[in-house]
Amino acid sequence: MANAASGMAVHDDCKLKFLELKAKRTYRFIVFKIEEKQKQVVVEKVGEPAQSYEDFTASLPADECRYAVYDFDFVTEENCQKSRIFFIAWCPDSSRVRSKMIYASSKDRFKRELDGIQVELQATDPTEMGLDVIRSRAS
Repeated sequence: MANAASGMAVHDDCKLKFLELKAKRTYRFIVFKIEEKQKQVVVEKVGEPAQSYEDFTASLPADECRYAVYDFDFVTEENCQKSRIFFIAWCPDSSRVRSKMIYASSKDRFKRELDGIQVELQATDPTEMGLDVIRSRAS
């Protein structure tokens, strides 16, 4: 169903892949892209569980907006193994203004479709979503 504000639909595959990441931990990350011509959010890339955070950041284009979900594993000070599911809105400064506007206006609705997001980040350059930032936001 399209959103009146941005007119973007969410492809069923987005929700299915997210559920697999959340429930079965089938993926480490998912990168989503808005297909402007079809007016919908689609899955662009998935990362295998063994892939690193560096693999994830390398899969984001340097000059185009994307949404992404990353399953971050960490160990607490009490030595407990935990994980947090991050939603990242990637909108680099060098991306097109129209693209930034479409991603910004569609973000909240898309995020609502993905039930189970624990932490949200917005980044316009790689330093805003570095591993240190992820670690500090996870705990």
